[in-house]
Amino acid sequence: MPAFAAFILVTLPWLNPFSPGPTSAVGPLLFSWLCAAGVILALAFDRNQGQSARMVQAISLAWLVAASLSALIGLLQYFGATAAFGVWLNHTDVGEAYGHLRQRNQFATLLTLGLLALVWLHIQSQTTIARKWFYGGLAALLGVANAASSSRTGLMELILVCLLLLWWRPTQLASGLTHIRSSRHDWLFIPTITVVAYIGATFFLPLLAGLDPLNSGAWARLRAGDAACFSRLTLWGNVLHLIAEKPWLGWGWGELDYAHFITLYPGQRFCDILDNAHNLPLHLAVELGVPVAVFACGVVLGLLWRGRPWREADPTRQLAWGILAVIGLHSLLEYPLWYGPFQMAAGLSLWLLWWHPGTDLVSDGFKHFGRLAQYTKVFGATFLIVFCAASAWNYYLASQIYRNPEDRLADYRVDTIHKTRGVWLFGDQVRFADLTLTEVSASNAQSIHELALDMLHFSPEARVIEKLLDTAVVLKRFDEVAYFAARMKVAFPDDYARWIAEHTDLPGPR
Repeated sequence: MPAFAAFILVTLPWLNPFSPGPTSAVGPLLFSWLCAAGVILALAFDRNQGQSARMVQAISLAWLVAASLSALIGLLQYFGATAAFGVWLNHTDVGEAYGHLRQRNQFATLLTLGLLALVWLHIQSQTTIARKWFYGGLAALLGVANAASSSRTGLMELILVCLLLLWWRPTQLASGLTHIRSSRHDWLFIPTITVVAYIGATFFLPLLAGLDPLNSGAWARLRAGDAACFSRLTLWGNVLHLIAEKPWLGWGWGELDYAHFITLYPGQRFCDILDNAHNLPLHLAVELGVPVAVFACGVVLGLLWRGRPWREADPTRQLAWGILAVIGLHSLLEYPLWYGPFQMAAGLSLWLLWWHPGTDLVSDGFKHFGRLAQYTKVFGATFLIVFCAASAWNYYLASQIYRNPEDRLADYRVDTIHKTRGVWLFGDQVRFADLTLTEVSASNAQSIHELALDMLHFSPEARVIEKLLDTAVVLKRFDEVAYFAARMKVAFPDDYARWIAEHTDLPGPR
């Protein structure tokens, strides 16, 4: 029963179709944490504290089922066939696929995690011909869906997995592990089918969807590249410039978007609001400082050296290392660890590496500390459940101002802003709504100006900057107008042109 519960709870966060506003990432994150608490309870009440092949199989199967169902959803999205499912499936334009993760690279990473789980299940089982070809069909599905994602990150992850499997296979043969399937053909059966399916789907999927194969898919995106102001090279160049300005302590956690807006770069500027460095070491460096980033990277490298994944011979530990390698690669290009399902996957992989060392050390420790470990898990899971429930209620209250009056709670349909100002965890969302909904006047200009300055650190978007400029004009702070207008001009040129056209009487250059 605990293994089945873990299977369900690991699967669900990947398939959750709901992401209510105003901050779409909050709902899925809280749901993932709630499921994670359930997994911790399942481990706590399992007879072996989850330290069994049955629990590993349940977790691996959960990753595979989540990836396979997401692949089917992604293909429905790719062909524009999701309308009949209403709110239960996310909808995209034809030629796009991202499952319920709302981002193609995250979708592709899930498919790669599913591929690793499929390889593990294949080599662990006594596979019949029927089961072998069933696994082969799943491998093809994962490859086709990866191609449908058009994710360059997904392509790199597929190559990484193939290289890992080619490297690890000789290690297993040399170690004499006879409990796994020994044929190189069987070992490479799953990834070979996935790669062949990926290559074929890259050409045939666009044809079936009525698109141009030469201008669709990851290969086309690799060939074409991104516009200069949207490329990662530009983004990373801007981040390096910001690091150079504050190398020791950084700009502060969560301050990258503010730092990006407020800085006038000497060269090309990344065009969008920048709230993540799209590279975990760089993100730590720009927000917390170079020393913290170097220390964190040093710890990771030290643990890798101690763990020696390149010499790993145990299939379960190889699965865990593979999951971490894929998430690690993705973390060098984006920020998957900001999302609950990937946090769960990384945490479960670390847990597998901790208790599955191939010795009796953990079982001995379990005999001495099993009861304490169980109580710790129950306490931690209970705390997490209470926190998620309280946070969800606070978020629901904060969201009232973003709803139509008839859709709000009865007590919040009148004077909503005033009633939601006491929200303790999502106050920034309430203050943002307060700022954007309040008309500027001489009587409130000072308070709105202070609020706008504060909201620059929450979301430095054009609406916030316009309020800041409007209040500065009313307060006759023309130095501030010039300072922030110069930054708005390069960050949001269209919004700046509209705003300046409405303020033709301002002194100074334009």
